Amino acid sequence: MSTSLTASGPAVRVSLISVVALLLFPALASAEWGLNFQPPASEIAHDVYSLHMLIMMICVGIGVVVFGAMFWSILMHRKSRGYKPAKFHESTTVEIIWTAIPFLILVGMAIPSTATLLKMEDTKDAEVTIKITGYQWKWQYEYLDQDVSFFSNLSTPREQIANKADKGDNYLLEVDNPLVIPVGKKVRFLVTANDVIHAWWVPQLGVKKDAIPGFINEIWARADAPGTFRGQCAELCGKDHGFMPVVVQAVAGDDYNKWLSAKKAEMVASAADVDKSWGKAELMARGEKVYQVCAACHGADGKAPAPIFPNMAGSAVANGPLDAHIDMVMNGSKKNTMMAAYKGQMNDLDIAAVITFERNSFGNKAGDVVQPSQIKARR
Repeated sequence: MSTSLTASGPAVRVSLISVVALLLFPALASAEWGLNFQPPASEIAHDVYSLHMLIMMICVGIGVVVFGAMFWSILMHRKSRGYKPAKFHESTTVEIIWTAIPFLILVGMAIPSTATLLKMEDTKDAEVTIKITGYQWKWQYEYLDQDVSFFSNLSTPREQIANKADKGDNYLLEVDNPLVIPVGKKVRFLVTANDVIHAWWVPQLGVKKDAIPGFINEIWARADAPGTFRGQCAELCGKDHGFMPVVVQAVAGDDYNKWLSAKKAEMVASAADVDKSWGKAELMARGEKVYQVCAACHGADGKAPAPIFPNMAGSAVANGPLDAHIDMVMNGSKKNTMMAAYKGQMNDLDIAAVITFERNSFGNKAGDVVQPSQIKARR
């Protein structure tokens, strides 16, 4: 025991020195020392940043004057120096001064604030209009003037979330289908929700708007230069609130047009895939990818992470009548709101693939192969 304590002495001293060094020089312990807003990347974001800095400087100035006067008074008029407290009651002049000065300061702050807020709400003359719909827990993007629509889901591997793999640079801030916008063009966003209240937030673009079921809110942005900008749902929308990222890619005009053409061709090909006869192996491979959306509740290994959600392994639905399983996935649970309806969130191929995967994985032996045409017929 004595030997052990003696041997650990140098290690203890090194640890104490390390702790003291980190306390004295905190930059040594931090790879990121960001104390301000993220670098603005749009016209609105620049205005918001400038307003923030202006108000911050005003607040700092007020703090210096008020606390400076207070500390000077305490130091220079303390009892030990022989000062005695003055005795007076009320002063109309003082009342007017300390009412007028804050009033003028607030008016001075309100003028640039109002100008910025009015500019943020001015969505007219937009060159691109995109409807954004929040779902638990994903975003749907619809380019209203281009007939392009797709869902954007978290793409961080479940192994990273479960601490079974090293976390990537963009952990929980990466998606399978980012929103793409053209650089230099005013983009109008129509924001709503399908189930609960969400909030679409991209700090570098200066946009944040509540997504409320039954309502459509508006906001806009104009990206300054190409880049990738990341955000999140800023409303506590459920247990997977932290797994609902936003990724926006701003690209040059030509690249944007090429992307639109490719996306339209992809949608045409997807529609053609509905009438194709798919093999079990193909459906299983695609279904495994689609199931990542379901894994949040039912578990990546078919075992639910929380007791309130049913296991997929040995599931009565996945091993029961096929019609009931299809109905559950398409229309959701009729007994409670836990199981969402995916009829409007997935295409026919993805629904057929994920049902095929669920009925043939995790020890389930139903053996069914569901074709997209069957799902199309059920709509």
